[in-house]
Amino acid sequence: MDQKYYIQSTDQIPSPSLIVYVELVKNNIKQAVEMVQGRTEKLRPHVKTHKTARIVELELAAGIYKHKCATLVEAQMLAEVGVTDVLIAYQMVGPNIQRFVDLMNQFPEVDFQLVVDHPIAMQALSKAIQGVNKSVKVMLDFNVGMNRTGVTLADGAVDLYRQIQRADGLIPWGLHVYDGHIHHSSLTERRSACQYSLDQVEIFKRKIGEKHLPNLVMGGTPTFPIYAEISDIETSPGTFVFSDYNYSTKYPDLGFVPAALLLSRIISLPIEGYATLDLGHKAISADSKDPRGKILNLDGSKLLAQHEEHWSVKIRPSDNVLLGQPVFVCPAHICPTVALHQFYYIVDERGICIDRWEVSARHRN
Repeated sequence: MDQKYYIQSTDQIPSPSLIVYVELVKNNIKQAVEMVQGRTEKLRPHVKTHKTARIVELELAAGIYKHKCATLVEAQMLAEVGVTDVLIAYQMVGPNIQRFVDLMNQFPEVDFQLVVDHPIAMQALSKAIQGVNKSVKVMLDFNVGMNRTGVTLADGAVDLYRQIQRADGLIPWGLHVYDGHIHHSSLTERRSACQYSLDQVEIFKRKIGEKHLPNLVMGGTPTFPIYAEISDIETSPGTFVFSDYNYSTKYPDLGFVPAALLLSRIISLPIEGYATLDLGHKAISADSKDPRGKILNLDGSKLLAQHEEHWSVKIRPSDNVLLGQPVFVCPAHICPTVALHQFYYIVDERGICIDRWEVSARHRN
């Protein structure tokens, strides 16, 4: 196993557990800052990956003061740790509108921003904000091809933005443009795909008659290096802080190193050539196609059937594995994996487990 993942002792760490190598996290944050040439005002990292105040504190220490989130629990965590510029990139509907208003009242010092992509949501938000004599910055969620959320130019993006401009209590605040459909391994191909998004933004600006928007937030981790080069764009990578097996193998140009592993143990040796880990899909994300992770310290092993609390592994007879033996797995998709764990076990540059951090924003309500 790579020396950077060395741990002096795992005797006091239960399994399955999420291990975070804090120096690797700091290096990934440093790499992100370097990619924007130290202009931290261009960085608005998404907290969805780590969901914890302690990582936010590391980002704040690196000069990153703008943050992005998806849930109100994440927004509250950011406010509690001292972040004063928070974009909630998730349209508020139903009771979440009042919950957001309550959050504004609880943290008046925080500059919260929201996104909308539908007139009904915009009108409900305007009514709620007027009811407490406040105002809130609202970005149009602009669909450039992912088709998960957002409104396209063809479906009325310009008209909706003009409605935001006229709505009481709402301050039009530019565009939020997420491009999660752009996942080409080649940086050149990603750059070409991003040009379509940029062209759509330029058409939008011409149609509303504004040369410059109040704000423009674009991209995720795969397209981060492209938008990092453009002066008037805020970038919002998320996975970069921890990285994972998928991103580190598919996007080697990014330079981010996996900084979080899963510690598992062999709990059964049912027949010759097979071992069973205590790492089921309740402890590692099951949304990825095989492999869901990469074993780092059993060369030649092959991951087989996975169940809620078990994972079968084909091993070589020559491996001489032992019951209770620690096994380290780099998850394929770190973001939903984090949400399955209540704590991180923190390992320093010496390979010593020095702390346990709570994943404080993993809850929904």
